[in-house]
Amino acid sequence: MKAHDALYIDGAWRPAAGRDVIEVVNPVDEQVVGRVPAGTAPDVDTAVRAARAALSGWAATAPAERAARLAALRDVLTARKEEIAETVTAELGAPLEFSRAVHAGLPVSVAGTYAELAATHVFEERVGNSVVHHEPVGVVGAITPWNYPLHQIVAKVAPALAAGCTVVLKPAENTPLVAQLFAESVHEAGLPAGVFNLVTGLGPVAGQALVEHPGVDLVSFTGSSAVGRRIGAVAGGAVKKVALELGGKSANVILPGADLARAVAVGVANVMANSGQTCSAWTRMLVHTDQYDEAVALATTAAAKYGDRIGPVVSAEQRARVRGHIERGTAEGARLVAGGADAPREKGYFVRPTVFADVTPEMSIAQEEIFGPVLTILRYADEEDALRIANGTVYGLAGAVWAGDEAQAVAFARRMETGQVDINGGRFNPLAPFGGYKQSGVGRELGAHGLSEYLQTKSLQF
Repeated sequence: MKAHDALYIDGAWRPAAGRDVIEVVNPVDEQVVGRVPAGTAPDVDTAVRAARAALSGWAATAPAERAARLAALRDVLTARKEEIAETVTAELGAPLEFSRAVHAGLPVSVAGTYAELAATHVFEERVGNSVVHHEPVGVVGAITPWNYPLHQIVAKVAPALAAGCTVVLKPAENTPLVAQLFAESVHEAGLPAGVFNLVTGLGPVAGQALVEHPGVDLVSFTGSSAVGRRIGAVAGGAVKKVALELGGKSANVILPGADLARAVAVGVANVMANSGQTCSAWTRMLVHTDQYDEAVALATTAAAKYGDRIGPVVSAEQRARVRGHIERGTAEGARLVAGGADAPREKGYFVRPTVFADVTPEMSIAQEEIFGPVLTILRYADEEDALRIANGTVYGLAGAVWAGDEAQAVAFARRMETGQVDINGGRFNPLAPFGGYKQSGVGRELGAHGLSEYLQTKSLQF
């Protein structure tokens, strides 16, 4: 797609207040593939004012009409799936096949779920002598990451629109082209002017202006826990609602009696998908000491198959960060059984699919989110030891449990301090709430729980 040299505000493409631009770089060959405006505080203010002006009309729109607009948006995204996939591949570096299946396919599915929920959600209920109204929270400031660029946009914008809110989106500066494509799709779907607005820009400039703007009622952010803490502090000072989807260090617990070969193969695939740039990836594999050596051998063989099948990480900065973690893991005494910190190619931001064995829970590679194709394998003595290790981080976003007996797996999963757990390879469900315990975030996305984040309640007593 051709990049717009403008921002999408109040139903039209408008020039930014300043002349600065952001260059979009293809991580595969390091070539510039587009330039977008670097919006600033005045642009954010214009967008928020447009969203505020459109709020009363959109909030008063019948849920069935909001559902129809979201269905139209889903249909436009469906028609443009190939263009979406090619755009994400160009700016994120994901293999085209993965972009088609996940980066283009998942947002269509999520948009479809909110088209249905907008029509069926109960926005009014009787409780005793009261009628409780569920009303839109207002203007939403959405700040999205680069790792699943369109999915994260849809996971915020679709429920906000279904709830009757209006939105100002500030997408990640690494992947703004698919956000522009989404704005085109919103326009084509016939949403009223001002209901959705797009300001591309840098996080510390446009993002900060959006968080601090008094006209924003809720900030929804997905990204690092460090930035999430700062956003939470600013929002708290203004008594403003936040939804934060932050980091993870998820445990993949393989209990004795599980299908070890399948659990390891699926676990390695989970970590390598999207070049490891997934907040919910099962980056810690926990294996009973009696099966540990076999699991390490299986994981080493599995990782070798991903050498040419995963794309690069998003940027030179991210590559340096991941390599730094790999070097630290070796320095801490972990045993490198696959991959390593050396560059696999002269050009592009590639990192070798990497597996560490003999990892202990206190090592940095077992505690810190690496956000690259790096798996750590830890041993445990018994179930209590496994639970202690699984829960022994500041994060609690996702996880997995494998067991020969499903009831045993469920019992273990119920004791994990995490927002999602996959049992014996359970599939991702876009209707299930997604979000974390502890420092993995505040609030939930997806499904009815995701819609509720954008609503507030009013009780009328009779």
